[in-house]
Amino acid sequence: MITRFASAAIAALAMFAAGPMATAATPSKSAAAPLDITIYHIEGRRSERIVWLCEELGVPYKLEYKQGDVAASMKTIHEVSPLMPVAPTVRIGDQVMVESGAIIELILAREGKGRLQPAVNSPDYPYYLQWMHFAEGSFASRVITEYRVAQIQGKPKPTGGYKFVDTEAVLAFMEDFLSKHPYFGGSQFSAADIMMLFPTNITEAFNVADLSGYPHILAWRTNVQSRPAYKKMLEVARPNGIPGAPKPLPKT
Repeated sequence: MITRFASAAIAALAMFAAGPMATAATPSKSAAAPLDITIYHIEGRRSERIVWLCEELGVPYKLEYKQGDVAASMKTIHEVSPLMPVAPTVRIGDQVMVESGAIIELILAREGKGRLQPAVNSPDYPYYLQWMHFAEGSFASRVITEYRVAQIQGKPKPTGGYKFVDTEAVLAFMEDFLSKHPYFGGSQFSAADIMMLFPTNITEAFNVADLSGYPHILAWRTNVQSRPAYKKMLEVARPNGIPGAPKPLPKT
């Protein structure tokens, strides 16, 4: 009798430790809802990166801008982010973010499912990280600075491009990498390519450098701009070109 009571007590304690018993399996937590993304955009600006990324991933988004009206688009952005009115500004749920690289990393972390970035332990991952940050930190910053300096000085464009030392060094570095790798993320297209296209295009659009001497950069650009998601981005984010685009530097 004592043994039978002891066994019952042990069983009861085990049930208590395991938690309440259910007659059916405890339902699993529902999958996280997709991000609620609103992109505040100006045609031809860095906000195109976020539209392109979402098109590549098939992630739904809302695009807010006034077509052909840069001032009105900026006014909308200012209402959302008065202290830092820049494109891109995005609203993700209840949070407002700026800085295209950070926005891309957040969307990839929550919705990428391993897409558009190499595996962390792969040899390509360090390259991917390098070019993700290089796009703004070393490339765009130099191109824009040299463009503004040349405008202030009223420099005419000599035959064969300006040959600004800093920009040419950046382009030579890019060309060397692309001579050995098809993409800035290494072997596969990635978000690093999305980041790098904008400063590449403004380098040429602003006449800061002549890209004809960089065949691997040109081949890479043709390749990534042929992607269906990039073409879709142009349809929705730049249907009539770029209003108010900066004027190219004067040519001789």
